[in-house]
Amino acid sequence: MTERQTHQWATGDGDIGLYRARDFRLTDGHCADGNALPQALWYFRDQPIAVPQPALPVAGFARGMSAFDDVARWAADHAPGSSADYPTLVWVGSPAVLRGARLDATGKEITAEGMTMAFDVVPKIPLNRSYYNATSIAYFAGRALKVRGEIADGKFTARSIWPEDFRLHTDVAAPSPGAGAAASPEAIRRLLRAEPRGGATSGFAATTLWERTPGAAGHSDGKAVLALLLNGAQGDDDEAHGGHFTIVTGRVGANGAIDDWLANNFYTLDLFSEKGIIAAALPLDRYLADLNSGQAWYRPTHLLVAILDRERTASQVQGALNRVYNQFYRHQLVYGNVTMNCAGIGIDALRALGWNVHARGPTSRLLAWLGLPWFAIHDRSIVKARQAFDYLSEDATRLFPAAAFEETAADLLRLARRETSRELTSFESMLADDIEALVWLGIPQLPSSRVWGDFAVVAGSEYMARLPKDRSQAKIIPVPPRPFPPELRDPDLLPDRPSRSALAVVLWAAVSLAGIPWLFWRWWRSQKTGGKLLT
Repeated sequence: MTERQTHQWATGDGDIGLYRARDFRLTDGHCADGNALPQALWYFRDQPIAVPQPALPVAGFARGMSAFDDVARWAADHAPGSSADYPTLVWVGSPAVLRGARLDATGKEITAEGMTMAFDVVPKIPLNRSYYNATSIAYFAGRALKVRGEIADGKFTARSIWPEDFRLHTDVAAPSPGAGAAASPEAIRRLLRAEPRGGATSGFAATTLWERTPGAAGHSDGKAVLALLLNGAQGDDDEAHGGHFTIVTGRVGANGAIDDWLANNFYTLDLFSEKGIIAAALPLDRYLADLNSGQAWYRPTHLLVAILDRERTASQVQGALNRVYNQFYRHQLVYGNVTMNCAGIGIDALRALGWNVHARGPTSRLLAWLGLPWFAIHDRSIVKARQAFDYLSEDATRLFPAAAFEETAADLLRLARRETSRELTSFESMLADDIEALVWLGIPQLPSSRVWGDFAVVAGSEYMARLPKDRSQAKIIPVPPRPFPPELRDPDLLPDRPSRSALAVVLWAAVSLAGIPWLFWRWWRSQKTGGKLLT
């Protein structure tokens, strides 16, 4: 197969999210030109990416402005329903795609479109602790697969393996009695925790939660979707019990296919991931099933999918996230595990568009303030004390991916059913008008040498309960830094605003500097008055 043919297989006439695949061309960060940001290309120097064809409108960004102020201003000026700007790039990861492929029982040959080739998988990244093995082969053998990879010398080397029976079936199951019936975060949590290990060992499932007209969910091919995605907790990483929150857009493919939807994965850029993850918009099959970075290899996944009559709100969301990525790559927006993680970025983007997702509030601001000096003394670290302060004082919907998912999914149900009493914004009204059906998808963990995951925690107390009693036994994977090149830092970047914890440290220091001498003076005066403190 020629290079040109493999490139056609990678794009073809299908979709990449809400966009037509033919509107992109394949390249890498070294070779791309046109409107792609140099900062973005730097991260994908040796990675296959899809960039918009010349002359197509590409998402921009505002200089001298925060990422979410940029989104709010853009949304105010951007008419919903107008053509969507394209992302600066999509991380496709591989130059070739096979659909309807079949892996033999040995895992050494694959057949697609009547052609049989030798089969292998890309090597495991050294820091990755688990990988594809015999249980993976047994799981995939004989079923229809979509595989991404490279073809050379008659051999297909796979980078991702996706079961094509993971789809919105035309016979989508009706909801079980009471399952998710209430449009509340608590009902969403029950769905997330309904199966052992959060559904990690279960089969794929599609359940209709709501339809405007009977059968809408089962006859949705070609319809636009806006989906909320929550990955659960990993079973072998004590820093990953919180899960991961992702916003997904796209169109339902033939026979309910979901693999070409676009997942917007925000992840730290300033560290090298042990799984090879790079923050990017990428096809859903790659996001979930890439052999190293795919989330489904590590934990269970759930999606609440809104099937839309029109794509205007999905397009508005994707257009906003395209701008956020631009600000993210150039470091106007910097990832933070507490104050600006995947949940915080996603929720802030939705709120900037006018979707007023309920803020659950912090764990305890009072405990954060009063506990700061205790944490500093107990842990002998100002850094750890500040981290504890930020955890306790951050809004849970920005801190915990599961809380972000629960609140947003519950509100999506309320909007669809017209059960909300608040005055709706224009974005919320359009979304409520456009929803035809809501479908719940459960995607199990793909079998490998990795231990099974579980549901994501939704509170600090749950997180602490997952950790070993002996904290020195916690499973933590050290990863190397990836410094952002100074020459790529634009001069218009706004300085970082002081964090809440930094301000708290300053105030406590000020209190200490003023308070300790005052207490000493009170003690000295008490000695002169018979040992009693003056009142």
